[in-house]
Amino acid sequence: MYRFLLTPRWWAINVFLLLSIPFCVFMGSWQLGRFEDRVDNHRQAEAQVADAKKEKPRPLDDLLPVTKATSGKQATATGRYDTQLLVPGRMLDDKDGYYVLTLLRTGTGRALPVVRGWLPGEPDPAKAPAPPAGEVTVTGALQASETPGSNGVSARSGLPEGQTAAISAASLINLVPYDVYDAWVTLNRGDSGMRAVPASAPGGTGLDLKAFQNLGYTAEWFAFVGFAIFMWFRLFRREVELARDAELGILPDEANDADKADEAGAEAAPGPVPSRVHN
Repeated sequence: MYRFLLTPRWWAINVFLLLSIPFCVFMGSWQLGRFEDRVDNHRQAEAQVADAKKEKPRPLDDLLPVTKATSGKQATATGRYDTQLLVPGRMLDDKDGYYVLTLLRTGTGRALPVVRGWLPGEPDPAKAPAPPAGEVTVTGALQASETPGSNGVSARSGLPEGQTAAISAASLINLVPYDVYDAWVTLNRGDSGMRAVPASAPGGTGLDLKAFQNLGYTAEWFAFVGFAIFMWFRLFRREVELARDAELGILPDEANDADKADEAGAEAAPGPVPSRVHN
């Protein structure tokens, strides 16, 4: 009954199954490992940001350029506040609001973007507290320039005057007449009653879309294993049923031909002859 397993067709099916299962398991395990690595990186990045708050602040220029190692570190800079902008579409504790961003003119000739705090609601310049006058020294968590369209940063254009979608040198250089640092700082304490904006983990270390894509690919590869096994058993069962029918002399084609012949004979058979009534 199982002689069909020795046919070339079934040799090919069996070899394909034996090769595809370990391959799919390997690929699924590899994708799962990528996801776990991203989870570990995310945890380490969050721990780095938390530990950085306990460290002694360092001069801004000593921490530049911003890398994964320096992101979140405590930085300090001295200068005078200048242009103030609002950054709409920023959430804090699941509430809509906006950042109050003020450019700090330093002695280097460049300005440091400083997020002085967060306010709820729609951006309103009248509600944003004016920055302190005179020379000030700020201390906060160092952050890398944002990239529009990633990590929740809006890529909108055509915003009202006095607003910017992203905190980056590329965006701000078009709004102010002086050079801007390719970095920004969020104050540890919100200025003038505003809520402080917590530092975020370095880019590429969070549970972003790529991480969940790895998890989705893991599920797909393991689903392929189940599908391959299911299809093998389905083909195997069909072959066994055909072999059993052949041993019993029941051939599907012959049976169908016999049924068709019976139907044709029934249609050709004469109907009952009506009887005559004699008066």
